[in-house]
Amino acid sequence: MTAFSNLIARLRRAAIPVACGAILCAALIAVAAARPDQPASDSVGIIDGEAIAVSGPTSVEVVQGQVKTVLHSGSEVSVKSGNARIDLVEGGQVSICGPAHLSVLKAGGSLTIALDTGTVHVRVEHELVLNIYTPLIQAQTVAIGDGPRDALVGFDSSGAMCIRANLGAIRLEQQLTGQSVIIPQTGDVFLFNGQLEHLRTSAGHCACSLQTARAAPPPQPATSQSARVEPLPPNEEPIYQVVMPPLIYEANAKVQPEIDPKMIVIVRRVCVRPTLIFQGRVEGEAPVTPAPAATQGAANASKPSAPGSDSLVNRVRNFVRKLWPSGS
Repeated sequence: MTAFSNLIARLRRAAIPVACGAILCAALIAVAAARPDQPASDSVGIIDGEAIAVSGPTSVEVVQGQVKTVLHSGSEVSVKSGNARIDLVEGGQVSICGPAHLSVLKAGGSLTIALDTGTVHVRVEHELVLNIYTPLIQAQTVAIGDGPRDALVGFDSSGAMCIRANLGAIRLEQQLTGQSVIIPQTGDVFLFNGQLEHLRTSAGHCACSLQTARAAPPPQPATSQSARVEPLPPNEEPIYQVVMPPLIYEANAKVQPEIDPKMIVIVRRVCVRPTLIFQGRVEGEAPVTPAPAATQGAANASKPSAPGSDSLVNRVRNFVRKLWPSGS
């Protein structure tokens, strides 16, 4: 009985490490499942533009070899000039026509754009609640059935507010009075000083088109690979091309990392002209030299005189002369 009790005690002591290992494995699996490769819940989308400034919570990720800035809830965007584009995480896009300044807020399945200046053109494909706040007016897109929503909200140079419902409807609400109105699909209106009573019909008063996605440029040649030399037109000077690694921006770093000069490559492109080599022989006509006059006279003298008349009588006479020569 004592031996049996000792066996049970040893089995219990051996089961404790096994149970701890199982709990540890389950915790690791739970942590791995809680960190999928999907974007965070407060991620708004990737912004792209030429003259933009972004502040607030952001992150950086590499997409197809290019460094992109990801906006999160609470980010502020300033477009100094030109256009900018935000590719939303849930699908769709937001085009910003500058000069403009706005903030993005995201909570759950709702996205809010606080627009101070400029014009935005939004297109949402999925069930994402989209609100656009201005200092006096709140605009909310309303889907028709399961169709997409396409809306334009902004300000022109005079300060008038432009609202256009391309797909779906837009619900406008005055934030001070609570008065609301519905702009139907294809409706195009503008108002002054945020007063819905002064709502007027507009025909293309504000313009801001959706920006198409840019094609990714081909990757730059690595430093260990030889750059391909393209032929140049004749009579053209050599072209020098500087290949640099992509710039890295860290929002949380006080000092940005510098580029290693060893990673910079200078490529010199020239046109190599082949050497012309001819094979064969070139022949021409032989020159003709005129004969001297003395040589022509001697040639004429050496020619025998033309024979006389070769008649039958002359033949008989010559034959007789040969038989009896004169003086015999």
